[in-house]
Amino acid sequence: MQSSLMRTSAQRGLIALTLAVVAVGCASPKHDVARGNFSAAAPFSKTIAGSGDTVCWSVKRALLSQGYMLDRPTDSGVLTGTRDYQPNPKLNVTLHLQTTCADNRNGTSIVFVSANREDSRLQKMKQTTSLGVGPATLTMPSGSAKVLGTVRRETIQDPSFYNNFFNLVERFVADESRTQPSERHADARSP
Repeated sequence: MQSSLMRTSAQRGLIALTLAVVAVGCASPKHDVARGNFSAAAPFSKTIAGSGDTVCWSVKRALLSQGYMLDRPTDSGVLTGTRDYQPNPKLNVTLHLQTTCADNRNGTSIVFVSANREDSRLQKMKQTTSLGVGPATLTMPSGSAKVLGTVRRETIQDPSFYNNFFNLVERFVADESRTQPSERHADARSP
């Protein structure tokens, strides 16, 4: 009888320990909170003073002025640009920016931007040659080649990166605002 009581107590203790481990496991976060949650403080959008036409044109000018190659848009409100650079001979970095801007119809426009960085490194890749007739095939190594392979891909989270972009857009909006009134006066004077 005492043996069965000890066994029952041990089983209860084991059950309690198992439940505690499960409870701790359920309470711990399963993913990186900073990358998975939505937040109003995210650096990916900004409201800029100016009409939609002026702000959207300024977004395009900002991308072009920094050496981004623009893709042909499939959606009229979306602009995508890509820029490559090589910090060292074996590493290629590609930046992809996707922007959207919309007129708020109150003298301001909102600009959304998301940037992705992709690092590719020069790597050796083994090559093979296959020879065969019918069902019999022989595969042999035939050397190696150097190819670019992606080693890292991430969305840029740095607020200063986005602030620099938005500051440049605002500068182009200010340039547009300064030139538009003089053009209107010139148009009014012409017969």
